Amino acid sequence: MDRKQNIIALIVCLGCFQIALGQNNRINTNNNIGWYNYFGTFKVSDKIGVHTEYQWRRNNFITDWQQSLLRVGVNYNPNQRVQFRVGYAWIETFPYSDIPLNGLGRDFTEHRIFEMVQLSHKEDFVDFSHRFMLEQRFVGRYTSANEPTEDEFPLLNRMRYIVRLQIPLKGKEINYKTPYIAFYDEVFVGFGKNVNANIFDQNRIGILLGYRFNKNIRIEGGYLNQTLQYARQINGQNVFQNNNGFIINSNFNVDLTKKK
Repeated sequence: MDRKQNIIALIVCLGCFQIALGQNNRINTNNNIGWYNYFGTFKVSDKIGVHTEYQWRRNNFITDWQQSLLRVGVNYNPNQRVQFRVGYAWIETFPYSDIPLNGLGRDFTEHRIFEMVQLSHKEDFVDFSHRFMLEQRFVGRYTSANEPTEDEFPLLNRMRYIVRLQIPLKGKEINYKTPYIAFYDEVFVGFGKNVNANIFDQNRIGILLGYRFNKNIRIEGGYLNQTLQYARQINGQNVFQNNNGFIINSNFNVDLTKKK
């Protein structure tokens, strides 16, 4: 019971932190979002795999674009508890919300290089994972309203940390044909000379219900909150998006190595 109480206390504290972010003197805008995501890992050797990912992010739950994100990478797993990944992402951000992210109200492209390490461990019936990521983001911008497309791609640096908990709803292990509940919190922090107004970049909280069909397929979905700070100010005030909605993840693992 002590472990369960500690987990509940952690979730409550993170929720209070999210609420506290909304109490500052600032401009707020709210949106209803829906994220529909595919994640696929293709194992090519005992320790190396190829990561593929596409996230179809929508505003007004599904009717309008928010973002399109494609990400690929190479995994290295020295053991079952540690994973390294390097890769590339292409992102298209659209002019959604009452206050678009781009000051001209236009869509913009981002090219991103990233490095990641993920650590996993198990405490009693709870699976923990900790992911640390560095991103070198080349974010497109327009130097004037007369430019038809982005004409500059300044470098923005960002670091991310996510903690995720998974608890089986049947038994003590998430085996085949096992439902589970998951909770995660991820914080994004910008750094470097081009950080602009948002050292705090964003925070995401998710509460998901999942089901593992077998070793290859896992599906999960639930509630998502995204608090995002703009890289610019309006009338000397910071601008924040508070996005609430749902997220659906499909996870596939394919072993391409030959078995004897």
